[in-house]
Amino acid sequence: MVAETASREIVLDCEDVSRWFGGLQALKDVSVSIAKGEILGLVGPNGSGKTTLVNTITGFYPPQQGTIRFEGQQINGLKPHLVATRGIARTFQNVALFKGMSVLDNILMGRHIYMRPSPLASLFYWWWAQKEEIAHRRKVEEIIDLLQLESARDEPVEVIPLGLQKRVELARALAAEPRFLVLDEPMAGMNQEEKEYMVRFILDAQEALGLTVLLIEHHMDVVTAICDRVLVLNNGQKIAEGPAREAINDPAVVAAYIGKTSDAA
Repeated sequence: MVAETASREIVLDCEDVSRWFGGLQALKDVSVSIAKGEILGLVGPNGSGKTTLVNTITGFYPPQQGTIRFEGQQINGLKPHLVATRGIARTFQNVALFKGMSVLDNILMGRHIYMRPSPLASLFYWWWAQKEEIAHRRKVEEIIDLLQLESARDEPVEVIPLGLQKRVELARALAAEPRFLVLDEPMAGMNQEEKEYMVRFILDAQEALGLTVLLIEHHMDVVTAICDRVLVLNNGQKIAEGPAREAINDPAVVAAYIGKTSDAA
C-alpha cells in the first residue's frame, strides 16, 4: 500500500485472500487496501482472478484463507444480502436486469434491503406502507435525475440500448445507498460515446454521494483517466499496484498482457 493511502481512512482491507475451485487456485494471497473516496482500478488479463476477488468481497465466493474487513469489521463469510446491508453494492459484468419490468421498477429493486413487507403494513397501507413506498420512490427519483434517465424511466429495460441498460444497472446499485461501490466492467460492449457518458456518470455519482469505488475494467484509457490507483492481477496473484500509468507500464504487467520482450522478438 502506498504511503498516501496509508495516511487516509481505510474503507476496505483485504489481507492474504486466497480462493480455490477444486484444484485451481483462483486467488493467491492477494492483499489490498482501499482508502475512503478512492477509485481503485482492478485490471489483468482474462482469467487473472479479478471477478473472483470481487465475488469474495461481496460474499458470493467467501475466501478460504485470508481476511476481508469493511470499515474495520470482518465481512468474509457473510452472505451477499448481509454484505449489501453493510453498505456495499455492485454491478455485474453481464447485464442482470429484470426483463419485463420498467427502468423505474428495476431501479426500485435496489431498495430491497430497506423494504420490510408485512401483513400488518399491508393492512394499514394508507397510513403505514404508503409512506414507506413514497420514501423509496423519492430516493429512486433522485438517482434517475443524477444519471439522467428521465426519458427512459417508464420504458421496459429490454428495449433500451445497452449503454442505457448499463446506466440502469448502475442506478439500481446506487439506489441501495452504498458507501462502497463495485463496478464489474461497466463499459463492456459500449462504443466510445457511451463510454464517455458512463465515465462522467461514475464520477458524478462518486462526488455527489461520497462513494469509494472498486472498478474492474479492460479499457485502459478509462482506467488511466479516472482511477487514483491500480491493482493488477495475473494468474490469481498481485503483480503490480500503484498510480495508474506506473502500474500499467510495469514490465511484469506488460509481460502478462503481451508476453516478454524476448518472446515477442
